[in-house]
Amino acid sequence: MRRYHVTTFGCQMNAHDSERIKGMLEELGLGESDTPDEADVVVFNTCTIREKPDQRLAAHLAQAKARKQRDPDTVVAVGGCYAEAQRERIFERYPHVDVAFGPGTIAHLGEWLGAGGVGVARGRFGIADERNFAAELPKHNERRFQAWVQVSMGCNSTCSYCIVPAVRGRELSRRPGEILGEIESLARAGVREVTLLGQNVNSYGRDLPPGTRVGFAELLRAVDAVDGIDRIRFTSPHPKDFRPDVIEAMAECAAVCEQAHLPLQSGSSRILKAMRRTYTAERYVRLVGDLRAAIPDLALGTDIIVGFPGETEDDFQETLAVVEDVRYDSAFTFVYSPRHGTDAATMADQVPEDVKRDRIERLVDVVQRIARERNEVRVGGVEEVLVEGRSRTDDALLRGRTRRNTTVNFTGDAEPGSLVPVRIEAASSTTLRGTLAAAVPA
Repeated sequence: MRRYHVTTFGCQMNAHDSERIKGMLEELGLGESDTPDEADVVVFNTCTIREKPDQRLAAHLAQAKARKQRDPDTVVAVGGCYAEAQRERIFERYPHVDVAFGPGTIAHLGEWLGAGGVGVARGRFGIADERNFAAELPKHNERRFQAWVQVSMGCNSTCSYCIVPAVRGRELSRRPGEILGEIESLARAGVREVTLLGQNVNSYGRDLPPGTRVGFAELLRAVDAVDGIDRIRFTSPHPKDFRPDVIEAMAECAAVCEQAHLPLQSGSSRILKAMRRTYTAERYVRLVGDLRAAIPDLALGTDIIVGFPGETEDDFQETLAVVEDVRYDSAFTFVYSPRHGTDAATMADQVPEDVKRDRIERLVDVVQRIARERNEVRVGGVEEVLVEGRSRTDDALLRGRTRRNTTVNFTGDAEPGSLVPVRIEAASSTTLRGTLAAAVPA
């Protein structure tokens, strides 16, 4: 049997796309390889939102080139946002790449392989009419009890630092009947937790025809009504589109988890305006207040960029002040990375690298302190945990996640996919630790 290996970079949308890539390859008769060195088809599903993924991809492609030199029949495929951004230049830069495709044309890889590479173009991109939802392809579930569900693709925002609209196109919502049909099928197969995915998930439905238009709040309520689905998550929402009806649905739907990822990007309203985020720091903080008033035990995660062009020390201090005020449970923190084709890349007053590094270190210190304090409050309580498997650091422990999306390592005996109560005994900034308690009543 010929075998494949997929390496995934970037966001949850890419993780979902990779599951579809794997399902498509398995439908073609390929089996999965544990490593790229043993694979006949090597696929890189790429991200290009920052410079670091580009550098990692270059290193992986250098290894793939050496593999292809040893075995010329090896197929090297590059998909995702980097492939879309580079288009035909990818073949000039990496002549050993056999086939490339954008995030909206994943099926091209299957077409190319199915034809043995004969008579099919090496690249197939297209971010407009040619795009298709990856959800229409076969699926390879990494866990039988959890699933990503794509509700939209693309983005209509014009953030000055972001390349996503250029590589994934304008926002396109999937029809609600297709989404619910997929979720009902997943529930029958034993899936207990679904994560709804979109570049701007809470603006879902606004582009649907009037007769079929469903908003994100209505979609949450419809998914909540599906028998067998115990947990619903979604990512990523945009603060500008987080409306009261969505907050109400989150509070009222039993399966919707007490967790939201709410990107801040900067705590300076001046910098937010330069980023074209269309909200102020004050409006963002008010939204957090509305969310926590409706959902008191809400866990909040965020994204923060430091060193955006023109950011002063005063701007950075305003970001630290918002972080202290909101008190996030988790945060992805990034040093600003210029992306070719974005307005921010050509802005004046680019912040020096040493200043950006100093600021990110100070921000991480604050984020980790607050996250540890937030987790320490959970010590002594009992959390409902969805068991995912063995701990990645200690095989004697089990690992799972709470409804608030915190990782828990714990002692006891439970099957992956089961919901169990865990008494929390210790906490760090990123994880909880505990012991299996009495069984949760059915």
